Amino acid sequence: MMVVTALLSWFLVGLFIRVSKARGWGQPIRKDGPAHQQKEGTPTAGGVPFVLAMAAVFFPLYFTGHAGGPRELLIMVAALGMGLIGGVDDLLKIRSRMVGGKKELLAREKFPLQIIVALAFAYFAAPLASHELVPGLGPVGDVILLTLVLVGSVNAFNFTDGLDGLLGGVAIIVLLPLLALSPVSALLVAALLGFLWFNAHPARVFMGDMGSHAIGAIAAGAYVLYADVWLLPIAAIIPVVAVLSVVIQVASFRLRGKRVFKMSPIQHHFEHKDIGWPETHVTVRFWMVSAVATALVWWLLGGRP
Repeated sequence: MMVVTALLSWFLVGLFIRVSKARGWGQPIRKDGPAHQQKEGTPTAGGVPFVLAMAAVFFPLYFTGHAGGPRELLIMVAALGMGLIGGVDDLLKIRSRMVGGKKELLAREKFPLQIIVALAFAYFAAPLASHELVPGLGPVGDVILLTLVLVGSVNAFNFTDGLDGLLGGVAIIVLLPLLALSPVSALLVAALLGFLWFNAHPARVFMGDMGSHAIGAIAAGAYVLYADVWLLPIAAIIPVVAVLSVVIQVASFRLRGKRVFKMSPIQHHFEHKDIGWPETHVTVRFWMVSAVATALVWWLLGGRP
């Protein structure tokens, strides 16, 4: 089914690109950022077709008993819930470029929606987790912890987007240890392979928030339910650093009036003209860091009694 998912994703993303270009659904580029002006007008929201491809394969498999049990359904529903929030953001961005109006969901609008989805996931996931989350924390503490983990993961993976192929490659690497355990993780990896055909440098489509939100939800859900929640920030070291760089940058500017990084998230810091890494170098080096971190996680998982 991974082959089918990859091919369906490849077809739907390619179709989405053609429709997007015909309708002018292009991505505006930050003028104060790295020299990406040549990407102006590239179709965005490419996560929509690969998430649809993954769901289109998963649900027939699940309802015929070939895609795991309740854990897999829970992961997929969380991914679609978070993906829908990101999809609204994508729709607003496209609509504002075409006819004006609201440009995106504000943080104060987005976070409550993310927390609602995360709370629902956490309530059902806590009893199904493959390990004790925190000894003595209790059921309520477990639900609070998993809610924070899911919201944090979604936003961390979202901040990792922004360079051609970066988030797709990082997500594939992070999920590799779970391919044999979680069918949803395997389907996402396959869907991302179809997407990366078009998102690799020079990208013909950008992922957008629906894709990044769904990826963050699946990564968190799979590590919680099949591995260990504390291994997620190790494997996902790049998303963790990306979101921390934003937090540090904002806090430093508000408290000190100074920026720590040339730009944030951190991938744009390395791209900045004063640092000068080419976009492809940043992407591949971040993949390499992810590979080393995920290899450590793989070893830790294999070393368990």
